[in-house]
Amino acid sequence: MDHSGHGMTMDLPPFTLGRALEYSPDYFFLTGCLLALVLYGWGVVRLRRRGDGWPVGRAVGFTLGVLTVALVMCTKLNDYGMVMFSVHMVQHMVISMVSPILILLGAPVTLALRALPVARRRGRKGARELLLAVLHSGFVRVITHPAFTIPLFIASLYGLYFTPLFDFLMGSKTGHIAMMVHFLTVGLVFFWPIMGIDPGPHRPGYVMRMLELFAGMPFHAFFGIALMMASEPMIGAYRTPPASLGIDALSDQTAAGGIAWAFSEIPSVLVLVALVFQWYRSEQRVATRSDRAADRDGDKELVAYNAYLASLQTRGQ
Repeated sequence: MDHSGHGMTMDLPPFTLGRALEYSPDYFFLTGCLLALVLYGWGVVRLRRRGDGWPVGRAVGFTLGVLTVALVMCTKLNDYGMVMFSVHMVQHMVISMVSPILILLGAPVTLALRALPVARRRGRKGARELLLAVLHSGFVRVITHPAFTIPLFIASLYGLYFTPLFDFLMGSKTGHIAMMVHFLTVGLVFFWPIMGIDPGPHRPGYVMRMLELFAGMPFHAFFGIALMMASEPMIGAYRTPPASLGIDALSDQTAAGGIAWAFSEIPSVLVLVALVFQWYRSEQRVATRSDRAADRDGDKELVAYNAYLASLQTRGQ
């Protein structure tokens, strides 16, 4: 028996981690993941060939981010996610919060700007110039502003699951793919200005980035609690799970709520660690520049300050 036109069998055996991690590709996401890795690798190789370096940590972060997308979309986690709300919630949380953070740690936009060739003729726009135009466009300025990203991040939960839209999207393979692409896109747009590695129109200070992060995270916890506290199944697509799974719809929904609640903490920790590290590195760079400037000019600021203190002492006498 097919489930909602997806061509996936409903008669899945009871869920186990081993079964869930079996290879079962969604070819749209498989193609996208492979293409992302190839393009990123091309950029790194291009930089290395001309003698420029690229941090290994960034390449590792990007690769792990893409692999987490493949993990939830190209294994039987995706099959089980069609009939188990708890597994779907794992997919949602990973692809909207873990994958975007890791991908952004890889600084793909910075890599593209450094690797793409510059247009040889004046007046002509190559790939690099087009990317710069997009980054400076009014559209990107709007969609990366906290007044847009935070409500969008929240609406992706409440506006999707608590309306008929979710059941509609689950009714076709195209709708399901569109929903997962939406989750990934929203995560990237939300965390992009917060991570602050790639260039963008909004570059708030570190404290403001933390405030933006914490402005969105509690709503994930509230959403999870709402699912856990419900006395009946709330999502139509998961109201009658296949008998072969041996699960209860309400218990599965409670588990899904617990997963949503728990995942609200994971990105907070990841991003806070990244921000503290960036803040530390930034302070180090500022201190290094100050030391170099002092070496060049004989530390004029310190000399002037000492002279000021001496003048105060003289006046006091």
